[in-house]
Formats: sequence, structure tokens, C-alpha cells
Amino acid sequence: MRIGELSRRSGVPVPTIKYYVREGLLPAGELTSPNQARYGDGHERRLRLIRALLDVGGLSLSAIAEVLTAVDDPGQPVHEVLGVAANRITPTEAAESGDAGPESAEAREEVAALLARRGWRVDEGNAAAQALAGVLAALHRAGHGGFVELLDVYADAAEPVAHADIDYVRRRVAREDLVESVVVGTVLGEAMLGALRRLAHVDASARAYGDGEGAAGAGGR
Repeated sequence: MRIGELSRRSGVPVPTIKYYVREGLLPAGELTSPNQARYGDGHERRLRLIRALLDVGGLSLSAIAEVLTAVDDPGQPVHEVLGVAANRITPTEAAESGDAGPESAEAREEVAALLARRGWRVDEGNAAAQALAGVLAALHRAGHGGFVELLDVYADAAEPVAHADIDYVRRRVAREDLVESVVVGTVLGEAMLGALRRLAHVDASARAYGDGEGAAGAGGR
């Protein structure tokens, strides 16, 4: 297909496609003449992945380049590719904003204990582990360190969700589709889980403290 058709099929403007080619994010098309190139389905798939990483994952172009480098490396195990993608879109602001003080040290110990207790094959330096430590440190500073008692309750809920996510990802065939599934699952999946948790909160609050339909409605405000 010509670049115009690629643009129509992918929804990405022609100038943007050319920019991605110049930046090395998208392979150049096969030249059919000095001024014409032919593109294939692989280019359309790559554009879809770039847009997912950019629009859904919120990654910078430099971060996208790192992910694509991992995707294009045939010697890179799929687990490592997915790890690169997931780590680039895991929010770490909480960890970065509170990386000093006794609360942070205690939080890191709690995360390490959780990983050991659950037998999770995750390095303590993982971005998500650091983000969790940041959240726990913030809870300690806010005087709610007791919330750590709920860690295993949250972990019990997270495990089946994680396995369902990976089962979905495993149904993808192309490596690009694998990474796109991780991006969408991490960002939109977390949003969906958060919304479901809030809905459950409304119901639980109404049952615990409410006195009928009016209380349930109030909890939804």
C-alpha cells in the first residue's frame, strides 16, 4: 500500500508517519521508485502499537523507542519484552517523591516481605514494587500504616486479575500485539479495576452504614 492508504487505515497523518520513519520508530517502506514507497501490514501494526504506547500508555517517544527496541530483538524473551513495556508505564511518582526517611525504609521492608510471603517472582527493584513502597511510605507518613494489614487481601484480589490479564495477552500472536495488550491492560485495566472497586465501596458502605436506598445513592456521590 502507498503511504496515503497506510494513513487512512491507521488513522495516523502522513506527516506523522514520515516523522516516525525519520526517528527510527517505524521501518521505512520498500522503495518502488525514487519518490514512492510501498508499506505492508507490519507497518500498520507498528503504527497501532506506537499510538497505543503514546496515547494510552502516555510514554514519551524516547521510551517508546526503548520498548520497540526490545520488541524487535528476536533474542529477547517475551517475558523480558513485556517487562520493558510494563515498567515504562508503571507510575513511580509515589516512590520517587518519598524515597528518604524511616517510612520509606519500612515500606521497602514490607514490600520485600510481601514478595517473599507470596512467593512472587519479582525483583525488589521492579518499578511496580518501588511504586508500592512509595504508596506504603505515604500511608505511614499520613498515620495510616495499619493499612499494610490489608496487603494480602489486595494481593489475593490482584492474583486472579493478573492471571486473567496474562491469559488474554497469551492469545496475542505477534510480539507487537503482546506489548499493545500489556499497555491497554495496564492502563485501562487498572482504570476498570479502580471503578469496580469504587462501586463495591458504595455497596459495602450502604450495607454497613446505610439505612436503605437513599444511603446507597449518597455513597455514589
